[in-house]
Amino acid sequence: MNRKEPFTTRLNVMTISSMSTFANIKGGLNKGCRDVYFYRFVGVNDTYVESIRDMDRVMCGRSREGKVCYKRMRELPRVGMEREMAVYIRIYKDWVDSGRTKISLPSMNNERFFEVLNDSCMKVLEVYRRINAHTSESQEQNFIVKLLFWLDTVREGLFEEWDERMCVKLVSENVCKRQEYLFYYLLTLLGFDVLLLQWKGDIDEEMDRLLLSGKQVFGTFCEVSLPDVFCAREKAPQAQEEGNVSSQKEPEAPCAATHGMPHINIPKRVRPAKGQAEPKEPETPAASAGGGRRTKTYEELALLSSSVVLIAIHNQSGQVIGTGSGIMISADGFILTNNHVASGGVYYSVKIEEDDQSYYTDEIVKYNSDLDLAIIRIDRQLAPLPVYDGRDKLVRGQQVVAIGSPLGLFNSISDGIIAGFRTIDRVDMIQFTAPISHGSSGGAVLNMYGEVIGISTAGFDDGQNINLAMGYECIRMFAKGIIR
Repeated sequence: MNRKEPFTTRLNVMTISSMSTFANIKGGLNKGCRDVYFYRFVGVNDTYVESIRDMDRVMCGRSREGKVCYKRMRELPRVGMEREMAVYIRIYKDWVDSGRTKISLPSMNNERFFEVLNDSCMKVLEVYRRINAHTSESQEQNFIVKLLFWLDTVREGLFEEWDERMCVKLVSENVCKRQEYLFYYLLTLLGFDVLLLQWKGDIDEEMDRLLLSGKQVFGTFCEVSLPDVFCAREKAPQAQEEGNVSSQKEPEAPCAATHGMPHINIPKRVRPAKGQAEPKEPETPAASAGGGRRTKTYEELALLSSSVVLIAIHNQSGQVIGTGSGIMISADGFILTNNHVASGGVYYSVKIEEDDQSYYTDEIVKYNSDLDLAIIRIDRQLAPLPVYDGRDKLVRGQQVVAIGSPLGLFNSISDGIIAGFRTIDRVDMIQFTAPISHGSSGGAVLNMYGEVIGISTAGFDDGQNINLAMGYECIRMFAKGIIR
C-alpha cells in the first residue's frame, strides 16, 4: 500500500472540565490531522460517582448508534509470562532490523494503522529517552514490548479495525507509573481520546511538566466506590443505590502456606532499649587504613538484611507460585534478582524488613537469560547495598555471608567461604559454601565489608553447600547506569 499523507494529532484544542464534556466532544479530522483530548481529573467532588454513571450511559447509547468505541477500565493488564511476551519481543526485534520503519501487531492486519503506530512509537520513545538518562537498549526493548502488549490487549473488544475517522474514548483510573502514563499518551497519538480518573494519586512532577495531558482538579484524594467497568460493546451497568462494586485495590498477598510454602514471618531487628545508645562499631586497623572501609562483625552484616527483599511470584490468578530474593541496588526503587525468578511470574509482590506493606509490580526494567539476571522496580525509595568495585581480587578461602529467603524464610543469614571459581555454560561464577536453599535465588553474597560480591544463583541439591553466585563484574556490567 502506498503511504498516504502523515496522520497527526492536535492535543486539547478545547478545555475539558467535566466528564459530560469528555463524553460529548468529538475531535474533527482535517487533512490528516485529528483533534484529540488527553485529560487528568485529579481528586474527587460530591458528584463524582454520579458523573461517571452518566458518562457510561451516554457512551453506551452512542456506541449502539455506532458513533463511538468506548471502554472504561480499572488498570492495564499485567504483563504476561516470558513465553507469552515472545511474540512482542520478536516484533520489536523486527522493528529494529527494519531501521524502526515497520511495526505490527499480531491481532491486526491494517497497514495504515501500522504506519501510524510506527510514527507514534518513535515519538513516545523520544519522550521516554528524555526522562530516562542513559537508557539502555534492553530498557527500550522492554518499554516498547510493554506498549505493544498493552495496545493489543486493550484494543481487544474495543474495535476490530482501526480507521483514522473513528472516535475512540478510553477512561482509566489512578495512572501514576511513568510507562503506563506514556502508554496512554501513545493512544492519543493514534487518535484516541483518553481520560484518567486520578482519585487516589497522580503522576509525578517531572511527568506533569511535560504537559502531555490537561489537568482539572476536582478535589482531594480519597477512596471511592465506583460502578462496574465496562466496554462499549457491553450493556452499561445499572446505577445502584447501595453495594456498588468497589474500585480494585492492590491485591492482598495470598497466604504462602496455602500453596505449599511456609508462612512468611518478617524478623524484627533488635534495637537498643529506651535510653540506651546505639552500639558503637568496633574500631579495627582496617578502618583507618581504608578511609572508613572496614571489616564488619556478623551482627553488623546482619543489619544489612534490610536491603535484601523477599519477592513473591504471582500467576495470572494472583496465586503465589514461588518465592525468591532480591537486592536493592538503587535508591530509585531498582531491585536486582535472578532472571529465573522474574521470568516465572505475571507480577510480583515485594516485602521489606520493618515495612508491613507489600509492594506490587510487574515492571521488569531489564533481564539477561544468559547471565540469569533481572531488575524489577517498585514505587518506593530504597537503601541500596554497595556493589564491590574490584579493588582486590577475590580469592579462595575468603569469608562471605549470604542473605536471602530460603523456602520463604525471610532474610535468613549464613556464612561460609569462597570455595572456588567455576565456568558454567561459558559464564564465570563464584562457588561458595554459605548454605542456601530454594528461595535464596537473587539474594546477596557479601564480603566482610558488607559489599555485594555476588548474587546467589544456583545450588546443587546432591552436594553439601556447593552453591554458585553470579559475580560482581557481571552485576556491574548488567546494571550499568542504575548502580550509583
